[in-house]
Amino acid sequence: MERKLVLNFFGKNPSILKKFILINFIIFSVIGLLTIFYLMAIEPSLVKKKSSDHVQIIDNTINHIERLNIKFKKNEITKFLLSTRFLFQSLDRVQFFDNDLNLIGDTNVLDLDPRSFSKKFEVTEFEIGEIESESNLGKSSKKIQTQNNIFKIEKIILKYKTSKNFGNPFTINSNINNNYIVSTIKNVDVKNKNLGYLVISELSNEIIIAVEERKNFIIRTVLAVALVIFIFSVFLNKYFLRPIKSLVDYTKAIKNKDVETDTIEKFLKRRDEVGQLSNSLNDMTQDLYKRINIAETFSTDLTHEIRNPLASLKGASELLDTTNEPEKRSKLLKIISHDVLRIERLITDYSQMLKDEAALSREKMKKIDIVSVVKSVIDDFNSDLLNSKKNIKIKFDTISDNKTTPNILGVEGCVEQVLANLLDNSISFSPPNSEIKVLVKSEEKKVNLAVEDQGSGFNEKDIDKIFNRFYSNRPEKFGEHTGLGLNIVKNIIELHSGTINASNNNKGMGAKISINFPEYSV
Repeated sequence: MERKLVLNFFGKNPSILKKFILINFIIFSVIGLLTIFYLMAIEPSLVKKKSSDHVQIIDNTINHIERLNIKFKKNEITKFLLSTRFLFQSLDRVQFFDNDLNLIGDTNVLDLDPRSFSKKFEVTEFEIGEIESESNLGKSSKKIQTQNNIFKIEKIILKYKTSKNFGNPFTINSNINNNYIVSTIKNVDVKNKNLGYLVISELSNEIIIAVEERKNFIIRTVLAVALVIFIFSVFLNKYFLRPIKSLVDYTKAIKNKDVETDTIEKFLKRRDEVGQLSNSLNDMTQDLYKRINIAETFSTDLTHEIRNPLASLKGASELLDTTNEPEKRSKLLKIISHDVLRIERLITDYSQMLKDEAALSREKMKKIDIVSVVKSVIDDFNSDLLNSKKNIKIKFDTISDNKTTPNILGVEGCVEQVLANLLDNSISFSPPNSEIKVLVKSEEKKVNLAVEDQGSGFNEKDIDKIFNRFYSNRPEKFGEHTGLGLNIVKNIIELHSGTINASNNNKGMGAKISINFPEYSV
């Protein structure tokens, strides 16, 4: 039943708080068991120490009796007690019994500074030979328990006398009138002859005090620890677990396309890891929705752009099937070929754009030496153009406000693609034997990459549209394009936290594309 309740509480996938509670419960249970064992061991340990002292006194007393040849008679034992009172200064009571269990000596009836107490003992536990010490207490024996009855000491001695562990000292732990008394009983064996029995008793309230002090200390410590854990649990739940749960709900809402921004806004201003996670999650969400919107818009635009050549392709195919005129069929075949090529270019450029964005998402941005990247691309283009008909030369220059080489944070392959697309575009619009200038300039924590050509430039009224998807005002003599090249460039730049703009040269000839990257100085 209890196990079922525990399983119902924690469930199959318990929360961090429940796991924390379970762990602390287990720890407290283990500590509780160890504490119980410890408290149970304290009293026997202290009694053992006390009994060891008693046994030493008993052994010394027996040695004196043997040495002085004391008879176990009432008058001789009385004289012995009076003459050897120094042996019993630390004790509260000393009793001598003969073999018939007759009391023949008792410090309570002598002037030995007695702290008299009753001859009756409320026995809670007594042990025969249980104590093992350096005092040769003998073999271990069985523990004999009573039911808190009142026994005369004679009855206890009788039990000892008939015990199989007779000859070994044993201890009585008793409570009398709220006093804790430790008594030790031993037979007096002189020259292998049992003369009687010796009982010594000592008030030992310090044992109970020691046990109670330790018990109270442990209880206070446990309560203090429990209070600290409770406060920590409340703090943990309020400042960490609840925010994490809110963030989990936020991600689920994103999945269900039902995002409420106020769910996460209250955590964005936090300076700890929760705040960092919230900001990262918020940025990721915004970027995700931006990409979704871009994809949806692009899909719509692509559908629109493909629809026209498909309609033309369909119409030409139908006409081709119905005409037998060679000239007309040749014209229709050219139209079909043209439409197929256009669709192919659209699909190719679209795939390339998706690959570029996927690459940026997968690859980790690194520190890039922009000058080295630009030089490498320019060298490749100059090598390709040496033998080309247009004979266009690409020149490179760099300007920096400090002596260090300007660096940016990005994906090197994507930066190379940006410059390659710009150079390819400039080459297609440039006249033969002309020149293209590439400039890298570093100033005010920004890195500027500019490409200038000597072509026809941009139409001023359309200059704001050139980065739009599928926009192209390219004359037929410059070749047919899909209008995605500059849009792809713009997307890559924006994913690098940069900006791009277009303009015509001041001299009135040629176009200029200018890109600004944040400078990376770490």
